[in-house]
Amino acid sequence: MDEAMSYPQIEPANFDLIVIGTGLPESILAAAASSSGKTVLHLDPNPYYGSHFASLHLHDFTEFLQTHSLPSAPETQPSSSGEFNVLPLTTSPVYSSIETSVFSPEILQKSNQFNLDLAGPRVLFCADEMIDLFLKTEINHSMEFKSVDASFICEGEEGNLRNVPDSRSAIFKDKSLSFTEKNQLMRFFKLVQDHFGDGSGEESKKISEEDLKSPFVEFLSRKIGLSQKLKSIILYAISMAHYEQDNLEVCKDVLKTKDGIDLLILYHKSGGRFPNAPGAMIYPLYGQGELLQAFCRRAAVKGSIYVLRMPVVGLLADKEVGNYKGVKLLSGQELFSHKLILAPSFILPSGFAPSYLYPEPDGGHDFGLLDEKVKVVRGICITKSSLKLDVANCLVFFPPRSLFAEQMTSVRVFQLSSNVAACPSGMFVVYLSTLCKDVGQGKKMVNEAMNALFSIPISGKPEENSTDSHGENTVLRLKPSLLWSTVYIQELTMGAFGCVSSTFMPDGNLQYNNLLDATTKLFHKMYPNEEFFPEATSSIEVAEDGAFEQLDS
Repeated sequence: MDEAMSYPQIEPANFDLIVIGTGLPESILAAAASSSGKTVLHLDPNPYYGSHFASLHLHDFTEFLQTHSLPSAPETQPSSSGEFNVLPLTTSPVYSSIETSVFSPEILQKSNQFNLDLAGPRVLFCADEMIDLFLKTEINHSMEFKSVDASFICEGEEGNLRNVPDSRSAIFKDKSLSFTEKNQLMRFFKLVQDHFGDGSGEESKKISEEDLKSPFVEFLSRKIGLSQKLKSIILYAISMAHYEQDNLEVCKDVLKTKDGIDLLILYHKSGGRFPNAPGAMIYPLYGQGELLQAFCRRAAVKGSIYVLRMPVVGLLADKEVGNYKGVKLLSGQELFSHKLILAPSFILPSGFAPSYLYPEPDGGHDFGLLDEKVKVVRGICITKSSLKLDVANCLVFFPPRSLFAEQMTSVRVFQLSSNVAACPSGMFVVYLSTLCKDVGQGKKMVNEAMNALFSIPISGKPEENSTDSHGENTVLRLKPSLLWSTVYIQELTMGAFGCVSSTFMPDGNLQYNNLLDATTKLFHKMYPNEEFFPEATSSIEVAEDGAFEQLDS
């Protein structure tokens, strides 16, 4: 009774929509519904925003992983409450095989100075749909961003990093490319630009429909004649394909030419879109969790009610027909709504079977959820030195088979510095991720990437960097020593639409377009006659020169 009395009474008790969990999809949906005039109650059992998309201090991060690696306590059979049945609401474990190593006690003492992303690595392309949504809703004014300085590709166990030649100037400056390779890349990028011209050009400059439907790797080989090195750069570091594309018979997600070209155009349009972001990608200060909090702030301005530290113990169902009616809180209070959205770790009660799962397995370049056995392996490393001298924030790509022969998926790496408030001054946070079906193989890929990039202490103290002998004209690269690391498995779940809907776990992609697309589709399923974030009644013109005035390079 004392515990129940410690929770506040929520007024009113009836809403159009109740949302449980403050992850990014849930927060976008709450903001979109409130923008359409719906009354929204947004609850989260945690004392912070974000759910599985949160940015957390080090101690909270490790505690969250451990908590959500265990199933919730078994519940009793459905109970009765007046005219309703109460169906117990439980959670399933979404993290597993968590391995954490601490090499420096200093890290634990500075726990509150870290902002670690549960769903890292992830970046924003300056021209992607998520940025357009920021500008449309004007939530960008409550956030600050930094540009990602560079992208590298890493091949081999030595951990040598080569620049990704992703622009004309980068191609000319790249000393690792031969004159022939530079010409090939320039002609290819020109072909891509001509294909997406203003329509006044010659039809012969367009890529044929037949080629657009073909595998991208075949188009690059047969039509363009690129070397294996150049194909690897385009496929895995620019188009960001997950799976090895060379063996099409066993490839789990063949990248079509149209999808590859679309991603190249996104990359090209992103570069220089904002004056203070010279690169193609940006990252929010204080972590990914700032994005969802910005949507929550917008929903609150539109009238949504937010309550953290509020556990929901059951769903209310009509006794006669079993329809959803509301939720029961740990405090004992019952709240009612027309619709309900659950975070992905909640288990839908059997009485609320979904009528639609998303994203649909339509053969497109999507979440990598065509096989329910696919998981994401994520890793985080903390060091005191950068992967590349004088580079603060950067991406690194390990193409398939670059670490060992059985490596079937690419490993993505994202380094962040203190200039985005990811860590204390003088330190760096490095995220790693890859897709896998076999947990052992997936963790091997991430661990091998860590071995290639870092000096991993054997004893309790970080080792001094050691390198092989180099020629006098070779730049000596010292591997950063690890201070702290963790590797864990994250489940991939599909979202569900029905009388009770649920969102999905973070996917294995670096960008947000697929996530936003799936969230938009769920909104339209729930509210088919409503516009997704209708334009403000007062016409607001947002000049791109000033739209990201808080963005710094």
